[in-house]
Amino acid sequence: MTTAVITGAAGGIGLALAEALHAKGNRLVLTDVNADALSEATDRLGATAVVADVADPAAMESLAEQAADARLICLNAGIVGSAVGAPWEVPAEDWDRVFSVNVSGVVNGLRAFVPRLLASGEPAHILVTASLAGLTVFPAGGAYGPSKHAVVALVQHTALALEDTPVRVSMICPALVATGMSKEGVAAADVAAEALKAIDDGVFAVVPREWQPAVVDRAQRVAAGLAPTFPGS
Repeated sequence: MTTAVITGAAGGIGLALAEALHAKGNRLVLTDVNADALSEATDRLGATAVVADVADPAAMESLAEQAADARLICLNAGIVGSAVGAPWEVPAEDWDRVFSVNVSGVVNGLRAFVPRLLASGEPAHILVTASLAGLTVFPAGGAYGPSKHAVVALVQHTALALEDTPVRVSMICPALVATGMSKEGVAAADVAAEALKAIDDGVFAVVPREWQPAVVDRAQRVAAGLAPTFPGS
């Protein structure tokens, strides 16, 4: 039985991952800042609950200590932020909070878990929830898109650093998902199923097929020195 840790597990993609892993017989350690929703999820799934803010390095270190036998780490927690306008319209505190959760949350998770995974010498996997917003650019969206671009780069750096170890890393880059962040989008359960299949198949990045041309176009325009265009235009 594999022990899996999931951050941001009280709802959305995190909860969907927990449900899918529970169905596969995994032992779960779930964490979130929403204590009530987390308690409901862990009671239903027979999981261990750890209330923690991923932006707090000490909290993530404590989580890793409580899940010392974990071999699947899902760094999923993320927020959109309260302001979704152009960069200069986003308050400083919103930039700080979004980056502290979306980016520092991943860094804190890596810092807490990777040394323990390497020390075990056993095969392990780290799954990071990035976003299509980290592969394309939009004229608005607040701090969310830039934070997810940082996450995408962070995961790529991590993959290279872990290349010759038994620890693998991958990321999912969904577009709109029907969660607390959006009323529209694909079902979180479908995203979770695709993520777990990617782990089994050794896939590094899961990008929605219909958005792949826009991702390629963006990279080509940057390499050619051209200004960005609205994705899909």
